[in-house]
Amino acid sequence: MIGVGIATFALVIVLSAFNGLQNLVEDLYASFDPDIKITAVHGKTFDSDTFPKKKIIKIKEVQFYTQSLEDVALFKLNNKQAVATLKGVESNFYKMTGLDTLMYEGKYRADTKSIHYLNFGYGVAYNISLYIDDIVPQELSVIVPKKGNTKTFVPGDEFNRNFATPSSIFSISPDFDSKYVLSSLAFAQNLFEKPNQISSIELKLKSGADKKQIKATISSILGEKYRVQTRYELNELVYKTNETEKWITFLILTFILVIASFNIIGSLTMLFLDKKNDIWILKTMGANDNLIKRLFFMEGMLINIIGGFFGMVFGIVVCVIQIKFGLLRLNGGIVDFYPIDLRWTDFLNITIMVLSIGAIASWLPVRFLTRKYLINNK
Repeated sequence: MIGVGIATFALVIVLSAFNGLQNLVEDLYASFDPDIKITAVHGKTFDSDTFPKKKIIKIKEVQFYTQSLEDVALFKLNNKQAVATLKGVESNFYKMTGLDTLMYEGKYRADTKSIHYLNFGYGVAYNISLYIDDIVPQELSVIVPKKGNTKTFVPGDEFNRNFATPSSIFSISPDFDSKYVLSSLAFAQNLFEKPNQISSIELKLKSGADKKQIKATISSILGEKYRVQTRYELNELVYKTNETEKWITFLILTFILVIASFNIIGSLTMLFLDKKNDIWILKTMGANDNLIKRLFFMEGMLINIIGGFFGMVFGIVVCVIQIKFGLLRLNGGIVDFYPIDLRWTDFLNITIMVLSIGAIASWLPVRFLTRKYLINNK
């Protein structure tokens, strides 16, 4: 029972931990990536004026609609410089993603007539030694090549250079922090010389909306000129990797459960040999072979069920304690405590696995021993 209980306990803990990590990854990507993203099939940008915006907004499940334009730019502050992706977004982007609540330093500010504000990922800010000073705001230059094959003998004339003021530093995950700098959409369109051009439409859906169904609806409206992707499709490799790791770990721990179940085989074998005289007493009282088989089979199943039950209970207790009090800390991690998420589907899978392995481990010795000591000795 202890062997089965420990294996079941480990299954509950590990699967719940993987669930917590999966939720954490989804929350982090939801802080930057939309539920649905629309891009052009051909080319990097498309005209926002010709896009059927009204038809998309009319879809009742769409909660937020925002446009963005992104491309690579050089950011220069004093003697430090870094290449990153400048993403121009509309003001509702921050409300849609909740990014304004993930600021590591400073806060989001909307552009004014004279000042353009930038929001830096932590990794990019680190590379140019940027810090946010509200008293003496720093100003940096954003540099991109001019459109077309511009050739000039004057140094710097081949580039567009705009000045902006950093207003905040956000921290989501290294994938985003070391890649993106956010600006207003108007600033990006002016810098890249792409008026009315956007690279994507980003949508947030209402809670409970079926993303696949909404994707199909939008695809039917837009036709073949546009590519429509859900957040899962945008980060398919990440999600599939997390899911694969979880189930590979589940199979490894199931193998440990199989090894623990060998104890049931040994226990039933020793019990059968120890109770041979009692078995013959039962037979003289009228018990048949099937009744004796059921007695020992139920003995094995009781060992398995009791061990699995207490292992599951202790696993749930430990998970709840971690959720409530955070016993296991993550020093330097994105979150302070190791994330845990209990799911009933995992308990169903664990129960099925424990009962299946226990039934096989109980049936094999009973079948062999009764055939050897009962049927052959009639």
